[in-house]
Amino acid sequence: MAIQVVTSSIMTSDMTPHIARCVGDAYWVVSWLPGRTLTEPQAMAAMTVAAAVATNGLPPDDDWSRLDALARELGLTGREAAYLVAVEQHDYRRGFSSVDGAASGVAGSEPY
Repeated sequence: MAIQVVTSSIMTSDMTPHIARCVGDAYWVVSWLPGRTLTEPQAMAAMTVAAAVATNGLPPDDDWSRLDALARELGLTGREAAYLVAVEQHDYRRGFSSVDGAASGVAGSEPY
């Protein structure tokens, strides 16, 4: 499970279509948490949650400890985070170039 930071402004993963984007002053927004501004460690935790849910699905009822710990950094439970990852299914990556992180296509195509 690889999470990659592209030009210090976008985090992507090969395991999930979700992205995190730096909005300045070391703050980030994450595609499955619209309307929230996160610190870089929180954005990394959010991307790790998204990648884990995409890769492994939901854990058994008795094994939510890893997702709960990551989600706690975001003020959520593991179940809340898994739900939000599932319902916010937008492939925002298609509007970004993996080379330079700039938006491609039509003006105004940026997801945030």
